[in-house]
Amino acid sequence: MDYLWTPWRYAFVTKAKVPGCVFCDLLELADEQAHIVHRGRHCFIVLNTYPYTPGHVMIVPFAHLDELEKLPIATAHEMIELSQKMERILRQLYGPDGVNLGMNIGKAAGAGVEGHVHMHVLPRWVADANFLTVVGETRILPETLEMTYQRIRGALESSASP
Repeated sequence: MDYLWTPWRYAFVTKAKVPGCVFCDLLELADEQAHIVHRGRHCFIVLNTYPYTPGHVMIVPFAHLDELEKLPIATAHEMIELSQKMERILRQLYGPDGVNLGMNIGKAAGAGVEGHVHMHVLPRWVADANFLTVVGETRILPETLEMTYQRIRGALESSASP
């Protein structure tokens, strides 16, 4: 069996926990400051502050719930609808080789935010986890979070137009 070590994640997953919820706290900020690219009826879409790749977003329910099975059906449906929309937009904007969608529910599953379920949606390219990321503990991203915010927000606004 081969193992792929990801030491750059250690600092994030072991960071001292502070009271409150990072996702709930974001809702108190202006969208641009919080990097919220869309607010739906039951969920919002926010850029990942520590992206694996450019375009890495999370779809987060407004309801602070710690398990997928606790989501009301309407919230779960909107989460999947927004995941589909983001898959389409990420393919259009970034032309990736594939798209990851996933949830890590609970600490043992790798959740960076344990108490608030959320769906990761991110574009992927063949060999995007290269030497510099794996050995050098450094990610190279071709655009800033602000640029990613503008691109994704613009695409979402355009897709909402009739």
